[in-house]
Amino acid sequence: MHAAFFALLGASLVRFLLRHPWAELGPWVVGLSAALAVLYVLPSPRRLAWLGTVVAVWVVLVVLAPSFAWCAVPLFYTGLRTLPPRAALALVVLLTAFVVAAQLRLSDGALDPNVLVAPPAVAAIATAVFLHTRRQADRLAATERREGTLAERQRLSMEIHDTLAQGLSSLRMLLQAADRTWDGDPATARRHVRTAAAIAERDLAEARRFVHDLAPADLAGGVALEDALAALAARESTGESVGDSGGDSAGGFPVAFRVDGTPVAPLPDRVRSALLRIAQGALANVREHAGATSAALTLTYLDDQVVLDIADDGRGFDPARHAAPRGGRGHGLPAIRARAEQLGGTLTIESAPGEGTVLSVSIPLERS
Repeated sequence: MHAAFFALLGASLVRFLLRHPWAELGPWVVGLSAALAVLYVLPSPRRLAWLGTVVAVWVVLVVLAPSFAWCAVPLFYTGLRTLPPRAALALVVLLTAFVVAAQLRLSDGALDPNVLVAPPAVAAIATAVFLHTRRQADRLAATERREGTLAERQRLSMEIHDTLAQGLSSLRMLLQAADRTWDGDPATARRHVRTAAAIAERDLAEARRFVHDLAPADLAGGVALEDALAALAARESTGESVGDSGGDSAGGFPVAFRVDGTPVAPLPDRVRSALLRIAQGALANVREHAGATSAALTLTYLDDQVVLDIADDGRGFDPARHAAPRGGRGHGLPAIRARAEQLGGTLTIESAPGEGTVLSVSIPLERS
């Protein structure tokens, strides 16, 4: 539209000078044309005052030289973008009336149906195109906002599932165990309560982290992913992250951790957060469902990707039958797969009933 405006303005000025060599109105037309060009590109925080000045200069120019009437078409779009709908339509009608009057002057009073029909038709088409485009843009923006909202809800749901929900589940089981042993074994009951307090403190840190930037608390302060995974494995091994709902003990199961390859520094924050959340969620699944006696975390750095393996010696399962959440309970494997795919990675599951499980998550790394 800007290019069209200046093309029409220049063509109208050339047409006027060709038909009316430097006559009495020549300096005025040239001066007003230059002023209109400057005003059109001049930035102004007061858009309504700017638009009113541009239209006023154009009206004076059309009164002096009707050749400039067709500069109104780009002004249609300027008004439609700047003004509320009703005011913009009123401006379009006003500009169209000036165009018709200018065309009648150029036709020397001869009645030409095209002069009466063409300007309103052009104005109607321009307005319809603009309004249709605006509606389409609004619909697209609404769709993108809706999709963004759904994606954010899913992300928050996965964050809560892999952290706060798991912590609350452990708290419940620990307190239940403490209640069962309170009279017969006070020392064990107090140990359960102390472990529950530690879990509550850690989950409180996670909740505060959610409020700020949703980064895992274990990665706060620039902690390396290797250190965060080692701390997670240690907590699982000592029982700080678990509660045994089936007995009086709240101990965990041994979780080994090792790093293969040369660590990449700095690993992108999104990758660090996703891999830690995946490890937390996978170990929570092992704790709740696998009946495992041991597990292992392996972080492997390859040339173009980082791989996290979570292996356990539990009862195993059929991956095809557990690919989606059941009964509204948790996210499990779909959440892990979603985290990997958000970073362009993949999830591979190797398991069978009675043979344990290995989850392998591969995330590509960008190399400069």
